[in-house]
Amino acid sequence: MKICFLLRVALQFVHEMQHKAQKNFDASRDRSLPVFGVGVAFIDESAIFPVPSHEVDKAIQDMNLIVSNLAPPKKELHVVPIENIYSSDSSDGRSRLKELLDAVSDATGKEDLRLHLRMLCLQKIAFENGYNKLVLGSCTSRIACHVISATVKGQGYSLPADIQYVDSRWEIPVVLPLRDCLAQELNILCRIDSLKTVEVLNGSCSGINGLVSSFITLLQEENPSRECTIVRTAGKLTPFHFNKIPDSLDSDVHLASQRRHKKFNIKPNKSISPESFCPICNSPLNKSDMLSLSSLESCQMSADTFGASCCPSCQFQILPKDSSSMEHFCSILPQPLISRAKDGSCGNQSWLREQIQDCLLSDSGDET
Repeated sequence: MKICFLLRVALQFVHEMQHKAQKNFDASRDRSLPVFGVGVAFIDESAIFPVPSHEVDKAIQDMNLIVSNLAPPKKELHVVPIENIYSSDSSDGRSRLKELLDAVSDATGKEDLRLHLRMLCLQKIAFENGYNKLVLGSCTSRIACHVISATVKGQGYSLPADIQYVDSRWEIPVVLPLRDCLAQELNILCRIDSLKTVEVLNGSCSGINGLVSSFITLLQEENPSRECTIVRTAGKLTPFHFNKIPDSLDSDVHLASQRRHKKFNIKPNKSISPESFCPICNSPLNKSDMLSLSSLESCQMSADTFGASCCPSCQFQILPKDSSSMEHFCSILPQPLISRAKDGSCGNQSWLREQIQDCLLSDSGDET
């Protein structure tokens, strides 16, 4: 069991912002200050972990009680099984999800794939219910673990994308308001303010993720500043252009927020090449990975095309090695992953063709 005090503090943070916005709205004469809506999402992963149904029901009841006891405006609780990433048919989705995870032999790859599917579910909930931001409870302690594990997995190029305050590479931009807070601090805050938390079974970490978590815990016991040092050091890496609120939403962002965005020192550049993303983990691909896709002749999705469009980490830890298993793996992938691979493949080829257009020979031109 793991106490989700991180999410509880994130919920309290957003709730107080909404409550303040509601008070300002009620006090304003012209009612011009908008009040944003807030929803709480819980991804039920009991299809992956053997959890007694009564424990899941108890956790959902406790979460519903916490959300309903918050002051107005009302918040809606969305409880969605992780197998719904396939379809609304839970029985079919559950069997396909189990088959997909069983196809991944690496323990670290299996756990990472589960986390990627969870993010897709959160994105789906936000999109279907009209939310335009996704707030996560990731804190300094969790980000420090991610920094080390991503480095070990060879994800150094994409690491800056995952540790910023804003990540708008997703359809629904992701924000991390607790990025500068330690897990120990948030746990103490819950106790001081008597914020009720819920115990949710997440399963034990294994492979690289479990080893890194134990390593960071040991470092933190020896020196309480280690987690902050790791995150601050990683924070010196240059963020991507999508690590800010999209320009299309700037009109809805207050001036104070716009000032905060300047700290990223990201200057808009219209000539910048479009990012290419891994269809599984959505990590940005470097130029060498992107250029390897230029050998693909069409946008038709096949097992080889899908494998080539993935990042090296996913290729090594998640994708099967032999061609027959790869064909089967691609046949049981959720549709959002297939669609993302198709869109990325076509976009990459179009951009690459534009870059080398002047060097291409026309079909009717003289080849001599």
